[in-house]
Amino acid sequence: MRIAVTGATGNIGSALLRHLTASGEHQIVGLARRLPEVAPAGVEWRSVDLTHDDAVDILADAFRGADAVVHLAWGFQPSHDLRYLESLGPGGTRRVLDAIAVADVPHLVHLSSVGAYSPKEDDEPVDESWPTGGVPSSRYSVHKAAAERLLDAYQDGGHDTIITRLRPGIVGQRSAGSALLRYGVPALVPRQVLDHVPVLPLDRRLRIPMVHADDVADAIARVLERRAAGPFNLAAEPPLTTDRIADVLGARPVHVPSGVLRAAMSLAWHARLQQVDTGWLDMAFALPLLDTGRARRELGWQPQHDAVSVLAEVITGMREAAEGRTPVLRRRTVPGALKDFVRRGPVGQRNRP
Repeated sequence: MRIAVTGATGNIGSALLRHLTASGEHQIVGLARRLPEVAPAGVEWRSVDLTHDDAVDILADAFRGADAVVHLAWGFQPSHDLRYLESLGPGGTRRVLDAIAVADVPHLVHLSSVGAYSPKEDDEPVDESWPTGGVPSSRYSVHKAAAERLLDAYQDGGHDTIITRLRPGIVGQRSAGSALLRYGVPALVPRQVLDHVPVLPLDRRLRIPMVHADDVADAIARVLERRAAGPFNLAAEPPLTTDRIADVLGARPVHVPSGVLRAAMSLAWHARLQQVDTGWLDMAFALPLLDTGRARRELGWQPQHDAVSVLAEVITGMREAAEGRTPVLRRRTVPGALKDFVRRGPVGQRNRP
């Protein structure tokens, strides 16, 4: 099978390439803005920036002859540059769809998210029929919901492409430790601080679904084999709670209402002291837990990692500066982060090269 993968160097992309290249049965085209210096054998690489309109021609050329396209590319930073994030997220999805139409690709697997779902007030898990209106105060959530509307419009436009939408919870793995720490923690904060977290000030109502990148890759492979259409939720048990997160960190949980946390987080973000905007906190308390029954029944999917062990693996990766062999998953160091800060500005607002 010939498979083109956008965002092939990222958290999920690296896991998917490991999975697909293991058998040697597939021809893989990996697409990313920055290509790896050392790449897995059996992958043909193409450089493309999905924020540019000329990406459609590059993508269409890469997609020709493909049995399927797996669209993973997305952006999380710079959080202060909403125009860039919209151009990469929904804009990149639109360009991928345009290229698929030109290349006449028979199957698209789109990596959506739990973030696409509309808010829910209780902890009863939802299946794939729950509305995908997003959380209005979260740009990430709004953009994921907007990408789902683009998929709807494409299907309503009479195209024959089979479209699969995967909606995982938070996705983690050890080799993404440095990248996730870079996205979420200011450059001056060393990773060693994670060894000395005495208390975790967080609202006790927190419930978050999580899943391992390898388990998401396995689900994608099963979808490709079956050409399964429609949406699939992906999450492992149990959901992460404040107590479980604190236990993994070796910290004592201290209940602090989300409204208090939001005010402090907003102040720090607007002051450019940290790069995570309040939309992520709003999303964490608004989104539903996931019923994964459809993936288990129709794909035979069963996560091999429980959610708490995934979190523990990610935290270990952060503490040990774990990295992948791509620019996106490169090792995070304070000197390296400060160098980037001086050359390109803060993560939350820096220009892209």
